[in-house]
Amino acid sequence: MSIEKSKKQQIIKDYAINEKDTGSPEVQIAVLTEKITALSAHMQSHPQDFHSRRGLMKMVANRRRLLKYVKENDAKRYESLITRLGLRK
Repeated sequence: MSIEKSKKQQIIKDYAINEKDTGSPEVQIAVLTEKITALSAHMQSHPQDFHSRRGLMKMVANRRRLLKYVKENDAKRYESLITRLGLRK
C-alpha cells in the first residue's frame, strides 16, 4: 500500500527542516506514519493478508527505531513530533 506522490510531497514539505530536506528522521517518521495508517485500513478489510501484515509490522518497527533515535538526541523535537503526528498519549 503506497501513498500518492502528491500526498507524500506534501508530508515532506510539512515536516522538512529546510527546503531540500527529504531524509531527516522527522520526514521519515511522518511518511511511515501515513503508510502505516493506509495499511492499517487495508488490514481491517483483509484480515487474512499475512504478507501485508508482515510489511506493516516492519514499518511499525522501523518507525519505533527512528522515534527512539530522535528521543535520545533531542527530547523537545521528539515531543513536538509525536504531538504533531498524534502518536501516543
